[in-house]
Amino acid sequence: MQKKSLLKKSLAVLMAAAMTAGLAGCGGSGDSSSSTPSDSSSSSSTEAADDTQAADSSEAGGETAAADDLFGEEVSIRVMVWDRGNAAPGTTTENNTLTQWIKDQVKEKFNINVEYVSVPRSGSDDALNIMMTGGQAPDIVFTYDQALYFNYASSGALTDLTDAYGKYGADIANYCAEAQPIGEVDGKRFAVMKQRGTANPRHTSYIRKDWLDELGMDMPTTKEELGEYLYAVKEKGLGTPWAMSGRGDTEKMYLNFVGSYVPLEDERTAYIYNEAYMAVAPEAKEGLKVLNQWYNDGLITQEFPTDTAEDAFLAAVSNGEVGFVLDDTTHIWDPTQVLNNAVGHETFVPILCFDLPDGSYRTPFEFRHAMYVMVPAASSDKAEACMKYLNWMADPAVAVNIRYTPEHETTEDGVALDLSAEDMSEKGYPGTPDDLSIMNLNFDWVNDYDVMAQVQYDNRASDWVTLEWFQDYYTVCNTGKYIFPSYGYISEDEQTYGADVKTRMINFVYTCICCPADQFESTYESGYKELENAGLKKILDARAAYYDSL
Repeated sequence: MQKKSLLKKSLAVLMAAAMTAGLAGCGGSGDSSSSTPSDSSSSSSTEAADDTQAADSSEAGGETAAADDLFGEEVSIRVMVWDRGNAAPGTTTENNTLTQWIKDQVKEKFNINVEYVSVPRSGSDDALNIMMTGGQAPDIVFTYDQALYFNYASSGALTDLTDAYGKYGADIANYCAEAQPIGEVDGKRFAVMKQRGTANPRHTSYIRKDWLDELGMDMPTTKEELGEYLYAVKEKGLGTPWAMSGRGDTEKMYLNFVGSYVPLEDERTAYIYNEAYMAVAPEAKEGLKVLNQWYNDGLITQEFPTDTAEDAFLAAVSNGEVGFVLDDTTHIWDPTQVLNNAVGHETFVPILCFDLPDGSYRTPFEFRHAMYVMVPAASSDKAEACMKYLNWMADPAVAVNIRYTPEHETTEDGVALDLSAEDMSEKGYPGTPDDLSIMNLNFDWVNDYDVMAQVQYDNRASDWVTLEWFQDYYTVCNTGKYIFPSYGYISEDEQTYGADVKTRMINFVYTCICCPADQFESTYESGYKELENAGLKKILDARAAYYDSL
């Protein structure tokens, strides 16, 4: 990679472009898709998606609704919407220019009256639970939490949407096909799934290219070479070789590294030890041991477990005190902007160096679905009206108008552009239109990485941005593309112990990294035993048993 300047004011633009591409995903790393492992280096991914869409279209195409069947007797539905507190002046989350446009369209096409019910984004699942328990839930609700969805589906709290989907869900099946399999439980559909936009990796590594140049070193391509760079940074006194934070709700700071020690020789193993349980796969212990050695040698932020809000981590990146990070894919772009503006040249660049035992790379990707969109059992008489509404939203022509507003403009390549924040506010649109677009972000351009790189470059606001940087970024992110296999099922053991065990695992990893080197073995063994006692063994045994039953 040539040494070229990167990012000045442009990260604000880039983050907007990233949102355009669907980069800013929400949700955790649990089981979320009935997908199989995939390698983005193969050109068959698009063909496979087309095949999947064709197959899913047949599922919903058995009884296609006639046009005159769509406009039925007048009915009213209530639809959940997140409230982020960013409504335009004089408007509300429930009533604004965009919600009115949607209401008008749906009334004209289907004779359906739409009313929105706002739920605070923070703690939305808790609010949903209260509404569901009290019988006050809207007719359309949603969550990212698979365990919550499965609990609703298996307890009779949701409407079986199989027939309504078959009759009115053709556009969902056509345009959101990759996301739909996970919405079924025991052959019945209890949710239709929002389709993500750009396929993105869960986490990405970044390295200080200017420090590599100063040290006279080439870009690392293996973990061994990364270690050589980290030790060189320490010896030269350039700063903290590898910065981490201590957030207790994500494994992003270590998972790709530790996971690179785990070969996942078959799909069964990949299902049992998916991302949520990768850190306790037998081979992951070796990765933890290396991190422990590097920590004790001063290569990793010494106080990182106390930085639970990651303020110190982000400040260190902004201040140029860091040589390497592993983080959510775009999370360090903002502090990188600050750093590059200060030093006046390119600093962090994306890097692929976590080689697997066979020398290849594995880049875990987000699952293709976003949220579970459901109809409570109490609203079963409105299932068809709800499906008409959701299927209409799946049409890309509709979805793009919701996501970018009906007044959006497009580039010559057909890429939709966000209105400016000022225009959004002045015209009465919500601050986050995507919250109303609950079915489809899978637009034509979002996974054409050449187009996305060019679009982000064309929208640069700084001399520090280069087209090559964005091209390299997509190349790094898309090398070794891998989606863990999972299914629309969660065992009773995982429902009971899963959340607690996942939190305990993060603490377990942090403890293993930070303990004295001569105490690593005993710390690992005692910590693993505690996890087993907390339910880990039951969870892993149940995952193995379920896979074997398929």
